Amino acid sequence: MAWMTYISNWFEQDDWYEGLQRANMSQVRQVGLLAAGCQPWNKDVCAASGDRFAYCATLAIYIYQLDHRYNEFKLHAIMSEHKKTITALSWCPHNPDVFASGGTDNLVIIWNVAEQKVIAKLDSTKGTPASLSWCWNAGDAVAFVSHRGPLFIWTISGPESGVTVHKEAHSFLSDVCVFRWHTQKKGKIVFGHIDGSLSIFQPGNKSQKHVLRPESLEGTDEEDPVTAVEWDPLSTDYLLVANLHFGIRLLDSESLYCITTFNFPSAAASVQCLAWVPSAPGMFVTGDSQVGVLRIWNVARTTPIDNFKLKRTGFHCLHVLNSPPRKKFLAQPPTKNHYMSSTSEAVPQPTLTQNQAFSLPPGHAVCCFLDGGVGLYDLGAKKWDFLRDLGHVETIFDCKFKPDDPNLLATASFDGTIKVWDINTLTAVYTSPGNEGVIYSLSWAPGDLNCIAGATSRNGAFIWDVRKGKMVQRFNEHGKNGIFCVAWSHKDSKRIATCSGDGFCIIRTIDGKVLHKYKHPAAVFGCDWSQNNKDMIATGCEDKNVRVYYVATSSDQPLKVFSGHTAKVFHVKWSPLSEGILCSGSDDGSVRIWDYTQDACINILRGHTAPVRGLMWNTEIPYLLISGSWDYTIKVWDTREGTCLDTVYDHGADVYGLTCHPSRPFTMASCSRDSTVRLWSLTPLITPLLINILADRSWEEIIGNTDHAIEQGSPPLLCGKVSRDIKHEIEKLTGNPRAKKLRWFSECLSPPGGSDNLWNLVAVIRGQDDSLLPQNYCKGIMHLKHLIKFRMSEAQELTTVKMSKFGAGIGVPTKEERLKEAADIHLRLGQIQRYCELMVELGEWDKALSVAPGVSVKYWKKLMQRRADQLIQEDKDDVIPYCIAIGDVKKLVDFFMSRGQLKEALLVAQAACEGNMQTLHVSTPKGSSSSDDIYKEDFNELLHKVSEELAEWYFRDGRAVLAACCQLAVDNTERAMAYLIRGNELELAVCVGTALGEAAAPGTHYALELLARKCMMIPTWNLAADLLLMTPDNELQLVKLCAFCPGCTEELNDLREKCKLPTVEECMQLAETAHADGNIFETVKYYLLSQEPEKALPIGIDFIKEYITSSNWTLDTIYPVLDLLSYIRTEKLVLHTCTKARNELLILCGYIGALLAIRRQYQSIVPALYEYTSQLLKCRAVSVPLKIEHLSEELDAWRACTQSISRSSEESAYTPPSDSQKMVYATLLKRLEQEPLRGIVGPDYVTGSNLPSHSDIHISCLTGLKIQGPVYFLEDGKSTISLNDALMWAKVNPFSPLGTGIRLNPF
Repeated sequence: MAWMTYISNWFEQDDWYEGLQRANMSQVRQVGLLAAGCQPWNKDVCAASGDRFAYCATLAIYIYQLDHRYNEFKLHAIMSEHKKTITALSWCPHNPDVFASGGTDNLVIIWNVAEQKVIAKLDSTKGTPASLSWCWNAGDAVAFVSHRGPLFIWTISGPESGVTVHKEAHSFLSDVCVFRWHTQKKGKIVFGHIDGSLSIFQPGNKSQKHVLRPESLEGTDEEDPVTAVEWDPLSTDYLLVANLHFGIRLLDSESLYCITTFNFPSAAASVQCLAWVPSAPGMFVTGDSQVGVLRIWNVARTTPIDNFKLKRTGFHCLHVLNSPPRKKFLAQPPTKNHYMSSTSEAVPQPTLTQNQAFSLPPGHAVCCFLDGGVGLYDLGAKKWDFLRDLGHVETIFDCKFKPDDPNLLATASFDGTIKVWDINTLTAVYTSPGNEGVIYSLSWAPGDLNCIAGATSRNGAFIWDVRKGKMVQRFNEHGKNGIFCVAWSHKDSKRIATCSGDGFCIIRTIDGKVLHKYKHPAAVFGCDWSQNNKDMIATGCEDKNVRVYYVATSSDQPLKVFSGHTAKVFHVKWSPLSEGILCSGSDDGSVRIWDYTQDACINILRGHTAPVRGLMWNTEIPYLLISGSWDYTIKVWDTREGTCLDTVYDHGADVYGLTCHPSRPFTMASCSRDSTVRLWSLTPLITPLLINILADRSWEEIIGNTDHAIEQGSPPLLCGKVSRDIKHEIEKLTGNPRAKKLRWFSECLSPPGGSDNLWNLVAVIRGQDDSLLPQNYCKGIMHLKHLIKFRMSEAQELTTVKMSKFGAGIGVPTKEERLKEAADIHLRLGQIQRYCELMVELGEWDKALSVAPGVSVKYWKKLMQRRADQLIQEDKDDVIPYCIAIGDVKKLVDFFMSRGQLKEALLVAQAACEGNMQTLHVSTPKGSSSSDDIYKEDFNELLHKVSEELAEWYFRDGRAVLAACCQLAVDNTERAMAYLIRGNELELAVCVGTALGEAAAPGTHYALELLARKCMMIPTWNLAADLLLMTPDNELQLVKLCAFCPGCTEELNDLREKCKLPTVEECMQLAETAHADGNIFETVKYYLLSQEPEKALPIGIDFIKEYITSSNWTLDTIYPVLDLLSYIRTEKLVLHTCTKARNELLILCGYIGALLAIRRQYQSIVPALYEYTSQLLKCRAVSVPLKIEHLSEELDAWRACTQSISRSSEESAYTPPSDSQKMVYATLLKRLEQEPLRGIVGPDYVTGSNLPSHSDIHISCLTGLKIQGPVYFLEDGKSTISLNDALMWAKVNPFSPLGTGIRLNPF
């Protein structure tokens, strides 16, 4: 295995403990990511291969991969190596894991997607690779070209490696926009030019330069750029070309002749992108550049076969996937019918005219739009498989939460728009009209005014009314100078400040009346209103100074000028909690803390290696300050000592904006030049405080005042308004307010993404009145008793809403779409008749008729008659089967006669006379109600199965809280708790479990035990004891705690007294007595609690070794002793005198850990635990009754037997387990027995496990693979494993994978 090469040297060295740091993980957790949109500047910015597709934002490439289990595309990786705009992307035709990209930084980079790393890099001094593509005729070669050529060919590896120039493709008369290699004809290539012409080269033929311009341009100097060109995959000579104005032509590259010119329905339509559909010869698709219309064409016809309006904004680029993604949800192997299914909906409906009767091919088109939206459209089923409606495509300079709604976040970008996002669903809710140039800064109006002030680079400042969707005010006092910051006063909602490159900070009222113009000696970059004094404002200036102005006087001179920075000052921020304290960030890389009352700089925070941009004070912990910088990092500071508590490396470029909402003070949003917004949870920074709340400690240990909290060394206390409000509300309550207190603190401290939803469900289960549920409850996961009720009203709403009433949100669905959605809901609710009527209204008769018998045969006949009447009016032959099916002979005969088809009429009448046509009669059986109960049972089981599947889907997506919601919705409390624990949401699990009471008790107690282990790390022994005392049957857990706790005898005895355990001295006597009585467990227990805990080791280990040698031992007989032994104090375990015992303990814990991991289905760490145990056996001198051969035999048997369960039928490389392997595995299972806590079986996935970041450079020392999601550092400070693996490892084997004897504590 790969990992052993990393750490086998640990196993060689036996006794080393000195110089070890504590294993740790990042304090700031990423909990959400808003991906960037697709850039609109360059042509080839989306590509696809196999089950992946990729698109380019300005600086990063986003790769989505198909998750086969759920048949959906998920963001798999973000690759950012280019420092300037990416110009093109091309997937390697013969290796689906590799693609190339070029950028305006003159780099060409080859990436491996599977390993998420750069394989090769070329710094092209020859100019910008404006267009690039893999060579189809060569193995490892990429061709790229800048404006007028030449075409360079870079051979990446092999004897020929290096850059060569194409012999003929150079000295063009017009810039190249796009080029394509022929996929079959070796070396054949076409270039499209700005002037509308093409150049075609092929080995052995005369090269054709600048030919085939559209006829309309012949003999003129006008330009009509080629926007797309693609070779026909089935021909050596034909190609499709699109020109911006002229449209699309099919050309013959040999005879240089235009075969077909395609006509658009309107002259206004123009096309920027086209793609052949590989699964349907002769078919291609195009995307309009004005409006998002996708058109389907066939080369045999000059007009489109079909048009779909997919979006309001135009297409930017299109790519059709070679093979449609395999559908996974199939119980039986696919039958013939399965392949029909993707086109079955597209079989022409009776109403289609003859020329429309082409069936649509099964294909998927990656569509990128001009507003940054990206989607995957299923052509056959006519629906989105995936759609990210829009995204910023350039640097995001600022982000702010809405003052009265912590779920809405506004962002301002270089792309000229402000967008408002719902951070629970990570979707855009509003977007500003755009065309503002660059927007540098934004500021929400206070309270619920629903307006945003924005500051632009050229067009002054504006106020945008978010709900009305329009600009309601503009400020032009700075002229054409860039405004770098806008600040709306939150104490006085009539005042807005702006500061600009013209050296002025201007204060005005919202109707435009200027109150002050503060002149500075140079450009002003930042301004911030004091949160404690409504008339104070601070500014940051290019002259390196910070100034404070008092707005209430008429003077235009500053009250204070603070100097000390050695480069320009950018942002300034007043502390919300400490009066008179402000901070400033500068291009000198430092953050300075100033005290206005002392006229002094009281601290300098140094650590950033580039200019500082984002700044944010925490609104609850007065000394917590966060900064973002051009060095791509975010740093968290304790301003008391000036220490950096954590550094976050996850952004791929400069970090500009940082913000948090006062009512959710430990959830932070950040935005960056990498065009993403990321959400972070800061709660790990205040773990002791959280646990104080859970342990029901006094208010003094939870809430404090600022002066006390900023004393050096004092523990974190909440000092903000939100926590004071919670305390105030709780003190008003009568009875036991604990559940309420836990809920309110949990909502305030938990990150978004389901915790509100979870608490709503808890309230429903506890019997709260439905009228008290919040408005947005029906948007989330609802309890099953509400599901039908809410969905029914939603369906009615969708049916009745007319377009005029619907607010102009983003991508407003058309009336047809809304009716379709309503019909689908009705169908799922079993209201078949409503569904049929809506389908008829939409003209989808076939769908209506196919389910109508479900209402009644009578209703179906009535519908058939209506359809027949309609078809007779339209004079269509399609009426015949309808009339025959319902036995309406007369109608059919009349129809034929009216058309003069007398022979036909005669034939039908004759058949009827002979009794060949019958009218239908159906009787319903009486007394069928008794079977209803049986059905109910089945349906109930089905409901649970569906919710389980949905929960698992959320959970594997790193959203454990929503997974728990799915289980609570069907009253499955035990499973809900299990998901929270497996997602390591331990504090939330305890809060929710406490509120739910008895049903959740086992889960709550397990979560409390794990939290107690977390406290041993901080280390807060008393807190750990408090948590354990909240669980029943806690003696053994308290013994472990007291055994592991270091300290002098006096401290230890204090803790024992609290835990009601005997003193250190008494334990020694108790141990000796138990030893004399031959009670192994008690002996080990009391020795561990005595002054000489090492005495327990040989006794316990010998007992276990002896047990393992017998043939019928089980896990549950030896695990309790082993588990207890593992709590021996670390400093005793690593003594030289304990070397042999320590190694034996580690080996036994490793082996038993592997067995426990099998029992708990921790598939990812089972091999590593076996390997770890084998390595220790090999490298250390021990006498344990375990053999390496035996271990590898067990591991192979486990692999063979579990693979047969989990492997799907499609994967053919599977070999069934041999009989001997089956026997070994059966013996293994006998030893394991049943997991006592059934719910927690299955792997752990913490929140954010699936979020790609730019810091994913750590390789796991367990698997040798790159870690995605949170990383856990082992005690040597450099070995890493994923946090998920660390959690699973620690639950089955308490000792570190490095074999040092140090306990692992990742909770």
